[in-house]
Amino acid sequence: MDTTFAEKYRALSSRDSRFDGQFIAGVHSTGIYCRPSCPAMTPREKNVSFYRTAAAAHEAGLRACKRCQPDAVPGSPDWNLSDDLASRAMRLITDGVVEREGVPGLASRLGYTPRHLTRVLVSELGAGPLALARAHRAQGARTLLASTELPIADVAFAAGFSSIRQFNDTILAVYETTPSDLRRLARRGGRAVASEAPSTISLRLPARAPFDGTGLMRFFADHSVAGLETGDDSFFERAVRLPGGVAQVRLELDGNGIRCTARLESIADVSTLVARVRRLFDLDADSVAIDGALSRDEVLAPLVGARPGIRLPGTVDAEEALFRTLVGQQISVAAARTVLGTLTRELGTGGLFPTAQQFVEGGRAVLRGPASRIETILGAAEALASGALVLDVGMPVDEFTAQLVALPGIGPWTAGYLAMRVLGNPDVMLGTDLVMLQSAAALGLPGTTKGLADHARRWAPWRSYAGLHLWRARPVTPKVAAPTIGA
Repeated sequence: MDTTFAEKYRALSSRDSRFDGQFIAGVHSTGIYCRPSCPAMTPREKNVSFYRTAAAAHEAGLRACKRCQPDAVPGSPDWNLSDDLASRAMRLITDGVVEREGVPGLASRLGYTPRHLTRVLVSELGAGPLALARAHRAQGARTLLASTELPIADVAFAAGFSSIRQFNDTILAVYETTPSDLRRLARRGGRAVASEAPSTISLRLPARAPFDGTGLMRFFADHSVAGLETGDDSFFERAVRLPGGVAQVRLELDGNGIRCTARLESIADVSTLVARVRRLFDLDADSVAIDGALSRDEVLAPLVGARPGIRLPGTVDAEEALFRTLVGQQISVAAARTVLGTLTRELGTGGLFPTAQQFVEGGRAVLRGPASRIETILGAAEALASGALVLDVGMPVDEFTAQLVALPGIGPWTAGYLAMRVLGNPDVMLGTDLVMLQSAAALGLPGTTKGLADHARRWAPWRSYAGLHLWRARPVTPKVAAPTIGA
């Protein structure tokens, strides 16, 4: 029996909820799969197999446990922690790429043939892209059935199914029940939120505890742009571009999670919206592992203790994140918000941040500041509009950062910062950041780029989170806004 199996079996035996969503326990004697914290009697070791994904359990002929509902948990943190092909594919699958572009589109984005991609995913995750997408649709449908009053037909299309028959067949295969019975089962101990209209949904998205949701809400409120966003310590509201149209989204703290209420132009965008909100709030991060690792550093330990469950603020739009970062460098947060508000009002449409094409067409007349910065912003806009620059959550971090630093005026700090915000990369150390260096020196850590980088090796693979703690602990308010993530 290998160590990995032994560790997982101990988690299963102790019903340890910290591992929910990180792996699936298949019980072959009963034909079901469970979350690690399932309250049922612990099965014998010889009857158990562990899987990285629910799709792999489905492929092994197992169905979801009706008692513990193993898909009603945060997702796996592996997809951000790792930068391999399987993890990048999963980031795109959860964003709905297979539903929109098919397996060939997914493979093309990743730079491989569909055959090679399928071979890798079956080897690494136990299921191919179609099966992984099918499992994701089933999980999304279960969430909608539990959380909304949407008619079952609307749930089917909102979850990404192409027909009611396909939806019914999948629910039967995965859960061994009908959609109506699954709705009753999934609502045990809870209630649905009535929708104002068929295109309005309200879902609760759980986080893996501990979760510093207030810190994230404060960050988004502090950087909110007039005409685009509003928020405070408990809510954040804005419009979001989705494949089927624009959604008006309100996000509120709801216990150990986020309540997402959205008015959608296309009900088929629900799964994509959920994936992007989960990334925005870093809901799948393994805070227990992160906090435990960083607490072993005696300097960081008090910071972690004061703010457990710190999360990386993500973004709902990679292109917008790039422009906001470029505009905000070397000016105050307040000044950046003013400039961004002007850009939204004069270039954007419908309460949305301007697109790359809108920057190309009208940016020169609106942008103010040093000529070099204006040229950098317009150069990035032209590269995005022409397709020469692609920012995609399925990209390897090295390729992502290399594309950015190849553009005139964009350096390693910007590329690393965007890797955290867009890709959710957990192991970026922005060692040239002046505020981070000041904070480190004030805490007794090395205050030079090389010294801090050398010390930070002990924080891997969680250097992004360590950087957040240093930003939050800065001794003075900075005069410039380059390290906006910690403001």
